[in-house]
Amino acid sequence: MTAGPQTAGAPLRRAGPLAWCLGLAGLALALFLLRAGEAVPPARWLSAGLGRDGDVGGLVLHYSLLPRLAVAFLCGAALATAGLLFQEALGNPLAAPTTLGVSAGAQLAVTLAVIGLPGLAGFSREAVALAGAAALTAAVFAVTWRRGFASLPVILAGLVLNLACWAVATTLKLVNHEYVGTLFLWGSGSLEQQDWSVVSFLLPRIAVLLALAALVVRPLALLALGEDNARSLGVPVGRFRILVLGLGVMLTATVTAAVGMIGFLELAAPQIARMAGARRLSQRLWATPVIGGALLVIVDIAVQASGNLPTGAATALLGTPILLWLLPRIRLGVAAPTRDGPAAGSATAGRTPPGRMIAVLAVSCMAAALAATLIGRTADGGLALAWGTDLAALAPWRLPRVVAALTAGAMLAAAGVLLQRLTGNPLAGPEMLGIGSGVAAGLVAALTISLVPGPLLLLSASTAGAFGVAMVLFWLGRRSQFAPEPLVLTGLALSALLDAVVVAFLVTGDFRASKLLLWTSGATYYADGRAVAALLAAAALGLPAALALARWLDLLGLGPVAAAGLGLDVRRARLAILAVAAGLAAAAMMAVGPLSFVGLMAPHMARLAGFTRAASQIAAAVVTGATLMVLADCGGRLVLFPYELPAGLVAALIGLPYVLVALARRR
Repeated sequence: MTAGPQTAGAPLRRAGPLAWCLGLAGLALALFLLRAGEAVPPARWLSAGLGRDGDVGGLVLHYSLLPRLAVAFLCGAALATAGLLFQEALGNPLAAPTTLGVSAGAQLAVTLAVIGLPGLAGFSREAVALAGAAALTAAVFAVTWRRGFASLPVILAGLVLNLACWAVATTLKLVNHEYVGTLFLWGSGSLEQQDWSVVSFLLPRIAVLLALAALVVRPLALLALGEDNARSLGVPVGRFRILVLGLGVMLTATVTAAVGMIGFLELAAPQIARMAGARRLSQRLWATPVIGGALLVIVDIAVQASGNLPTGAATALLGTPILLWLLPRIRLGVAAPTRDGPAAGSATAGRTPPGRMIAVLAVSCMAAALAATLIGRTADGGLALAWGTDLAALAPWRLPRVVAALTAGAMLAAAGVLLQRLTGNPLAGPEMLGIGSGVAAGLVAALTISLVPGPLLLLSASTAGAFGVAMVLFWLGRRSQFAPEPLVLTGLALSALLDAVVVAFLVTGDFRASKLLLWTSGATYYADGRAVAALLAAAALGLPAALALARWLDLLGLGPVAAAGLGLDVRRARLAILAVAAGLAAAAMMAVGPLSFVGLMAPHMARLAGFTRAASQIAAAVVTGATLMVLADCGGRLVLFPYELPAGLVAALIGLPYVLVALARRR
């Protein structure tokens, strides 16, 4: 186990951690006093704060502003400490409740309880959140234990489970419309207070957990010397690591149960403490919670001044630029992307010519599309085949969505191949690198510009958002030679930033927010002729472009030095690959939403089938992705009849086990 991540922040270290803590705390206090002065004159602060001032301003200060200040500081301190415990216990600078799925697990558990067992949620929301957080944490480590809890597999498993929790939560919200507004607001991290009850809930629990965290400083510092050294000094490494992670899970679950999800702080605060000069763990353990608490107070006061944006969304909106600035200054200890050799594939794949196998896959795809067009439900719920006049009547409704699902699956698969080969990471994809969030932000812009945006405006805006994310990934990825770990973290940061924009739009109550929510679920049942025509046009441009890049992809597989030696302009090739992948993903996500895992599954399945050359892998993945998405759309239409599940969500829920198994088996 390595020591905590080293940083290159000499200018910050000159001031020292105490100076930084005092500075941030002083800034937070000054901003709060300015906010309090808007409600009550300074001469009445003491009496109003003690609850002795009966006018409206005094009541606001005593029952709203002061509790909100306390809740913000407590939550920020708890989450920052949880992030520090995760990072130190795993020796992973990217480990945090957000990246490991802990917060998402707690949120999903509470959402399930609120909808399905409201009595349980009302009795002990904290216990429900703790159970969900513990379950997701256990799932992440169960998936990655065979790989020694290495940084990138742990983060990828956490991100996949995060996406899956989001898919399930979105499905629940679509089915239970009456809870949508409340759950979105709570899930985005709202710190609004009306009394001191939340402070009374948080203070004793967080105080006890922080005290327990202080007791593990010495053995945790020994763990940083390496597992063997720690064992020789008497530390039971396995049990102790579980204990430390358990403390982090409890801190996260306590905060999530009280105020919802708040991200970014658990990643940023420990890094800021290190860069401020807190070299020893004992220093970081007191500096990190102070920095985290002060940062959340500052963000929350800015939120109060700007409008009704949930604080959890604002932490990402305001904090992600800081995280992106920190990223090149954190030495992650990773090399440039490694390129896997030829996939083992199956014996059948080795003997069968690639063209013949692709033809078989294409026939299977056409059969799936035909079945999706013909099969439906009768009024009494039975299965029926549509023929003759029935088919003629249903075709205008079924054919567009089948074509949309097929085309979107094909483009997502092609984008996944491009991204996986570019990064050298077979588990990368549009969902993991923030491209879906860029598409969502583009749609927000389109819905803001026009009350009823047409397909051309929607496609242009979503493509611009995806291109923007791709360009940022390219610009920041150059410094790390496109190493997988920094690239994934950059995608995570961009996703957090753009998701905050989406959440800010959703909680406004604007009638157009329902359209955005429907899109995020991946629904195809509003596909019409114009939308399908635009999608087919994008596929006609993007898929040939992806195939044209096959030679460059093969050369990049040899490594950047060898590729440059063979005459390839590596920088231009990477930029072109990113641009084509972004365009394909943007057009596809317009039809099936930002989450399906098809961009992860189809390329991986093609590799396992023995398609190792770029051109054959793209072709096989395109057909496989199209088949998967058509089957998901058909299944979502039939399983819960007369209700429908969106194709994107069905594909995500089907793909989750596959992706987790692939993560667990990959060495």
